[in-house]
Amino acid sequence: MPRDESLKDYQKVMAKKLGFHKEPGQKKKIEGPSALTRVTSDVRERIERVKILILDVDGVLTDGRLFYHDDGTELKAFDVQDGYGIKMVQRAGIEVALISGRNAPAVDKRARDLGITAVFQNIKNKVPVFESILEERGLAPEDAAFVGDDVVDIPVMSKVGFSVAVAGSSEHVIPAAHYVTLAPGGRGAVREVAELIIAVKGLWEEILGRYFE
Repeated sequence: MPRDESLKDYQKVMAKKLGFHKEPGQKKKIEGPSALTRVTSDVRERIERVKILILDVDGVLTDGRLFYHDDGTELKAFDVQDGYGIKMVQRAGIEVALISGRNAPAVDKRARDLGITAVFQNIKNKVPVFESILEERGLAPEDAAFVGDDVVDIPVMSKVGFSVAVAGSSEHVIPAAHYVTLAPGGRGAVREVAELIIAVKGLWEEILGRYFE
């Protein structure tokens, strides 16, 4: 760097050369998620009530495929951006719970990594578990959001205040959903829902603004 230039002046020069749209040190306003444009006023009202986000696992936190090792153990792949979406809603004061019809140690490990303590696996009928989650927390069905992808999720989706089907869900699930994600399960669907909840609740700048200072 030339000696007669201040660091700030040098940064401005390099910003122009590299085609940056803002100068270093200038705070950029972070826009809300594009998914907001797909939300009706009715769905906004539903999202505003959300106090707990409940997720199916296979097909929602994963892409639904199952990989088996030769010894029979199961391998699952989780999306990092989905995980950060979960941390975002947790920072917004919204609890996250998992209800899965299958049972896999990888789910427990992923839940621990994300600080999710309400994890229920090998659940064939999800409604009683859903109801017990709400009862323990003194919540009403309208306070809950649920994300699913298959017919086993419909009974819970029909009870919650805000129900979501991920892209690629069974066609039978779509009528039970208040919102259908653009992103598929295991590839950003949960992140999309998380950002939508945060934005509708007016917490977008509070949760994400620090990254754009």
